[in-house]
Amino acid sequence: MNPASSPCIRICVIDPASKLCEGCGRTLQEIAQWSRLSEVERLAIMAVLPERLSRPREDAAASLPG
Repeated sequence: MNPASSPCIRICVIDPASKLCEGCGRTLQEIAQWSRLSEVERLAIMAVLPERLSRPREDAAASLPG
């Protein structure tokens, strides 16, 4: 069995402005649900993380779903 894909780099700090993990770029909701997501769902989230992390914090927060 292969381990689940994860973008975690063990820098688990949530930015108060963007509400994103400063290490991986995921939201708290994404982190909490990660083990219940399918591999396809995980890969889809991981595909947008580089863009999230490259944006200024205010822009990243404005682009989050929900």
